[in-house]
Amino acid sequence: MPVEIDPGSAVPPYEQVRRQLAAMIGDGRLPVGTRLAPVRQFAVEVGLAVNTVARAYRELESAGLLETRGRHGTYVAPGHDDAADRLQRAATRYADEAVRLGVPPERALVVVRAALDVARPG
Repeated sequence: MPVEIDPGSAVPPYEQVRRQLAAMIGDGRLPVGTRLAPVRQFAVEVGLAVNTVARAYRELESAGLLETRGRHGTYVAPGHDDAADRLQRAATRYADEAVRLGVPPERALVVVRAALDVARPG
């Protein structure tokens, strides 16, 4: 699983890992059921601290993209629907654009929340 970290990027390393794995899950390069490398092994492979990779895995698990099966490992979670995949890709594009424009993450989230408030019916 080729994940590349740009040490000169303004994007934190855990977020670089999270985005790349989410993109690979979203476009099918990491299909449902794929077992990911253990956190320690993955950290060594990409040259990051274990806690950095663990955070990326936790965030992907919170988003429903990964599931941890205890000592059996971490897997790409089942149950992705097309809408969730499209939304993940749109979120990744938005995040990339926010970083490119130099918008701080907190401000980017405020913008998204405001857009959601406007888009909600009722």
